[in-house]
Amino acid sequence: MDPLGSVFMSAPHPMPDQLVELVAQRFRAMGEPMRVRILDALRDGPATAQDLTARLGTSPQNISKHLGVLRAAGLVRRERDGAAVRHEIADPTVLSICEEVCGSLTREVRELGRMLEPRDAA
Repeated sequence: MDPLGSVFMSAPHPMPDQLVELVAQRFRAMGEPMRVRILDALRDGPATAQDLTARLGTSPQNISKHLGVLRAAGLVRRERDGAAVRHEIADPTVLSICEEVCGSLTREVRELGRMLEPRDAA
């Protein structure tokens, strides 16, 4: 059985060009460090742009720009809460993707560490 079969089981194969473009758009949206930081911060729950600005130590304009890209890609949504606008994860699968990548990187770093450990001379 294909080891990736379970990962892609809902995607048609071969993928239609339109679907390929949508997938690429989503990965491009996630491909910027500040956007990954925003998604990570939103794992704790909804937050305002002001909250994110303070937590991530950047400018309101920077947060706003990145939130716009994440919203356009369907990864984040916003909801009005009185006078405040709260942003939250719109598609929880984005967190699964981040977890998979982090787990893979952690395994690679561990393996590299083992390879670089000094060996006792026999």
